[in-house]
Amino acid sequence: MAAAKIKKGDKVVVLSGKDKGRHGTVTKALPKEGKVVVEGINVHARHTKPSQARPQGGIVRAEAPLHISNVALEDPKTGKPTRVRFEERDGKKVRVAVRSGELIDG
Repeated sequence: MAAAKIKKGDKVVVLSGKDKGRHGTVTKALPKEGKVVVEGINVHARHTKPSQARPQGGIVRAEAPLHISNVALEDPKTGKPTRVRFEERDGKKVRVAVRSGELIDG
């Protein structure tokens, strides 16, 4: 299996959809499904009936997963979207931003 180009904790830019152009941090990566959950992005509302666990009921808001192709890593230098390349530096495989050549912490 190929190495993950986007991981939990990465800063990303949304490329398409209702939140296009917004920036956020990956809170959860779902590599088997090819999706990521981004903080404050793709928020959906669910109307719930009152229950014992939630006696008030009401509207519950939660972030839904985005397909990994709809987000791009934020370049550490410019803040713009960038692709990711893998390089070997000091005997370690590291992620590098294609746009600026900056090392992505990891």
